[in-house]
Amino acid sequence: MIVELGHLAISVALAASVALAVLGLGGAARHDAAWMRFAPRLVVVQAATVTLAFAALTWAFVHTDFSVALVAGYAHSALPLVYRYTAVWGNHEGSMLLWVWVLAGWTLAVAWRTRGASLVQRARVLGVMGLIGMGFLAFLLFTSNPFLRAWPVPADGQGMNPLLQDPGMVWHPPLLYMGYVGLVVAFAYTVAGLLQGELGSAWARAIRPWTLVAWAFLTVGIALGSFWAYYELGWGGWWFWDPVENASFMPWLVATALLHSAAMADARGSFRLWTALLALLGFALALLGTFIVRSGVLSSVHAFASDPGRGLFILVFLALVVGGALALYAWRAPTVGVGASFQGWSREGLLFGQTLLLMVAAASVLLGTLYPMLLDAMGLGKLSVGPPYFEAVFVPLMLLVMLLMVPGPVLAWRRAAGRAPWRAWMVVAGLAVGAATAVVWWVPGASWATWGGLALAAWLTFGVAQHMVQWWRQRLPASARWRALRGAKGGMWLAHLGVAVFALGVASVSTWGHEQDVRLRPGQVIAVGNVELRFDGITMAPGPNYFAVRARLPMQQHGQTVTTLEPERRLYLANGQTMTEVAIDRSLWRDVYVALGESLGNDAFAFRVHHKPLVNWIWLGCLMMALGGLMAAFDRRAALPPAQAA
Repeated sequence: MIVELGHLAISVALAASVALAVLGLGGAARHDAAWMRFAPRLVVVQAATVTLAFAALTWAFVHTDFSVALVAGYAHSALPLVYRYTAVWGNHEGSMLLWVWVLAGWTLAVAWRTRGASLVQRARVLGVMGLIGMGFLAFLLFTSNPFLRAWPVPADGQGMNPLLQDPGMVWHPPLLYMGYVGLVVAFAYTVAGLLQGELGSAWARAIRPWTLVAWAFLTVGIALGSFWAYYELGWGGWWFWDPVENASFMPWLVATALLHSAAMADARGSFRLWTALLALLGFALALLGTFIVRSGVLSSVHAFASDPGRGLFILVFLALVVGGALALYAWRAPTVGVGASFQGWSREGLLFGQTLLLMVAAASVLLGTLYPMLLDAMGLGKLSVGPPYFEAVFVPLMLLVMLLMVPGPVLAWRRAAGRAPWRAWMVVAGLAVGAATAVVWWVPGASWATWGGLALAAWLTFGVAQHMVQWWRQRLPASARWRALRGAKGGMWLAHLGVAVFALGVASVSTWGHEQDVRLRPGQVIAVGNVELRFDGITMAPGPNYFAVRARLPMQQHGQTVTTLEPERRLYLANGQTMTEVAIDRSLWRDVYVALGESLGNDAFAFRVHHKPLVNWIWLGCLMMALGGLMAAFDRRAALPPAQAA
């Protein structure tokens, strides 16, 4: 009966979402206080029932209840316990339930945070979120029900995709969904503000911390996905411009623009319409990503579904939600106003330029992602848009963004009266050029592109340092300095330094990374950077639900063995799939990465060996960005008390 209880819980959650949308939006339109006061109780009902449904599905997977079709299709009696948990969202239906659960959590958080807020505005925001929840719960219940029974009941399940039997599956999807779905809060606040015809500083201040938290989760989720693909797929790369990777990256770009634009709308009253448009487009791209992953329009290791009916449902829902929001935006824009004016050479001007560049970059990724799909859908042939396109179009735009990140925060508001700190910027530029030139001269193999990337990373690093020194010279109380360092200002510096660290990692691994495919017999040695790997042979290693062939390669430096790398090839017993498990010796300065290939006969095996200098700086930079975003989000000065913010 636990499974039936989960099915019933989804039905009750759908009814609660419908009631939330009706009472929230209808109560605000009618100014019915009783309806509006009842709406938060429906949020609790929705969250509780979705949690119950998620717990029921988790119980079915953990206890391998093969009478549930989803469990029979994605679990196996020999599957380790941790992967029985992750198998809950390792499929289309379960991942949609996770999506809805996260959405219910965000809705509950908004209801709790706005307890003392304006009754009308709170009801509108919750009503919009209830409307979104209604759409996804209907999609889950009518097209992707995770609780359907299997008949006859199989003796065992088909097992989980071996690619997903990895610790990355524990963290990557939940964190990514927290970011994806979290953009609904800014969307709901914006739709509520447009319905009311008012998008003031209080609205901008209300959406900013929610956007920062969602952006931080999305940053970590994307970074973990990249890290997972790096070590799991055996190809040694960290980003492939896969359409599903792009589906999460586009909302991240728009959210990055949004959080900067919202800061300006809050502080100076500028960018109101621009900020509102970004809030709508950010969640619209999150919905588009859902369509790409679940419509069956592409084949990818990340894609879940191949049912066109599900894709049609999401497409119609996307059109209704986004089309309705943009129509409301067009209707209300003349009454809202554009906000305070400013000159181009000012803090607002440069920040607007950065947000515009980020939107152009998102549009270029959108074009490269959708254009091949549209050609294929219209029967005009198949076209592959790969890294050369994105590197030629996207990278220059990001370099311009980095160039503007130094002068933007130090210019005056509205108009840069007086002399700009040109002398300080020239010093920063000279240090950046000198540092990049020294590295390129000292380490052979660099190109002009490498020099440019290193120079911009150094420009940003020295620029942040110069800004910190300039700020520190101000006569501020010690308590005010500490609050600023642990709050929005310190978060901004940490996030911008994270961009520099990320850029250094990308420039280094792109230029000095080395890959070689080799044939080794026991006793043979290969040099990798400043270390040597000796192939000692093969052993057989049975696992809980697989059988592995494991190579042993002691790694020596200066004649001493420092560690042993043991890459594997695994045969999974449930479905007969063979997977490669790489072995990596990690450090802050480089990775030595080894993948075991097939047997070549006469005791010889194929190996792919990579040397990846500073590759871990890529993910370190992402973590610094996310931490900076969270510091800014929880700065008490970044948000008004709930009654004023809403």
